Amino acid sequence: MLNALTIDVEDYFQVNAFQPYIPRESWDSYPLRVSDNVARLLDILEQYGVHGTFFILGWIARRQPQLVREIQGRGHEIASHGYGHQLIFAIGPKLFREDVRRAKLVLEDAAGVPVRGYRAPTYSITRDSLWAFDILSEEGYSYDSSVFPIHHDTYGIPDAPRFPYRVRTSGGMLHEFPLSTLPLRVAGRSLQFPIAGGGYLRLLPAPLIRWGIQRINAVEGQPTVLYLHPWEIDPGQPRVQAGLRARFRHYVNLSRTEGKLRYLLQGVRYGTMSEVLRLHDARGGGNGA
Repeated sequence: MLNALTIDVEDYFQVNAFQPYIPRESWDSYPLRVSDNVARLLDILEQYGVHGTFFILGWIARRQPQLVREIQGRGHEIASHGYGHQLIFAIGPKLFREDVRRAKLVLEDAAGVPVRGYRAPTYSITRDSLWAFDILSEEGYSYDSSVFPIHHDTYGIPDAPRFPYRVRTSGGMLHEFPLSTLPLRVAGRSLQFPIAGGGYLRLLPAPLIRWGIQRINAVEGQPTVLYLHPWEIDPGQPRVQAGLRARFRHYVNLSRTEGKLRYLLQGVRYGTMSEVLRLHDARGGGNGA
């Protein structure tokens, strides 16, 4: 079973947890670390013979188009993470359309290939922003990977489908590839346990995540998606003076991420989102929702 490996390309000072502490207009004053971190990730993936999908922030692509070309030249899929890393439900439809259109143009200009995939900053397609599907389809995107079927204080649609499905939109059918969860029963309660990566990768034991991926593949016959950010393999990044919660979410176990990634690249097959979606459709998946 082929699973999707995805990288959300943004720098450490652009994350939502630091938004109250780092004004957007100050971003240009921060030295970029993303290029070196992406280079390390590209080398790791090459070592394991893995290709994945890089959801790249348009703000980064405009300043470092050579980074986009390097990712594409190494055989990976280029997709959009939007332009300005703003929560969709906070900016509304008009600004969202401008954001995803601008990001697509910048990425396609840098890479020289069509950009069909999108992932929202902080998984901010929620019940309050389902209108985003129509806009994405109208703007030329064919798939999205922004829905997280969990309870969370910022994002999540807990009762959303767990596996790739199609959404009927004003612009046609759009594939949705939700972030992976494993159903578990704890203390008599059923819950969806997030095993998709990111902060959960840093918090959870890697063997547990790999077991969950393999179980979904074998028992449910479905693909999963794994994600991480370049800053998550950069334990030497500057420390932002932020609140305790923000610092915990961002800095916990940074020194362990690379080792966990290497562990997960063994014993599990990975490819790009487009590859996994094609295989899923060929098996008869992707029913409408």
